[in-house]
Amino acid sequence: MYQDKVVLCVSNAYEKKFYLNEDFKSLPEQIRQELQIMCVLFTEDVGGILSLEYEEDGTLILRTEADEGDILYDDIGSVLKIKEIQRKKKELLEALEMYYKVFFLGDDISNLL
Repeated sequence: MYQDKVVLCVSNAYEKKFYLNEDFKSLPEQIRQELQIMCVLFTEDVGGILSLEYEEDGTLILRTEADEGDILYDDIGSVLKIKEIQRKKKELLEALEMYYKVFFLGDDISNLL
């Protein structure tokens, strides 16, 4: 169905915007809100752009980038913050991976448990 990477959501500190891919509008409201809060707090803290993307195999990655001339962007802080998110939001991130693998890639849920 999809090739390469599929964007789940993006938070952009430069434009002060959050985007959730319309393909994921069936996620529960609480999950959508948690994603928005998590991503916006990240970009407010370290700057730049944070995107949550699915790899071809369904692995969810957190990718950050910054404009070339952005002297306020915190490279080290971004790495530390991503590790913190991966630790604190482990269950959420794993559930989002499972959701994608079942509903988008058509994997059998019994194989994922």
